[in-house]
Amino acid sequence: MKRSVCLFIAALALAGCAREPLESAVDPRVAREVAAVRLDAELTAMAQHQADEMAAHGELSHNVAGPFATRLVQAQVAAEEAGENLGAGYYSLSDAMAGWKGSAEHNANMLRPDFTRIGVAIAKNAHSHWGVFWAMEFAGEPMTALR
Repeated sequence: MKRSVCLFIAALALAGCAREPLESAVDPRVAREVAAVRLDAELTAMAQHQADEMAAHGELSHNVAGPFATRLVQAQVAAEEAGENLGAGYYSLSDAMAGWKGSAEHNANMLRPDFTRIGVAIAKNAHSHWGVFWAMEFAGEPMTALR
């Protein structure tokens, strides 16, 4: 049940790009339990801002709303580990998930056990090349010293 919920929430995020390549990708042949994740208000707001900016500019970019580290601070996200998946142009969940799962970096972000909180957002711009923009923000548990 937890795995189904986790995969459903991850599916909502759709496609994207990892903030930076991980040192080692998750080996899909290794079966393991995926940690439960929960929606987070700050990460959701951050994701919405990123998706809105990408749609407004018609650009799929990690920097269109500012550098990732700056956006984390602005969104008041306190975590030692954080990442981001972005996507554009996917109109169906099955197509987007196929694209995301097919990318080692994006799939690794979805499977990182230290990411326990997520925020997901969508924005649309029918006049852009992509039409639909997605942002999914990931973070570990809050750092108590910063909260």
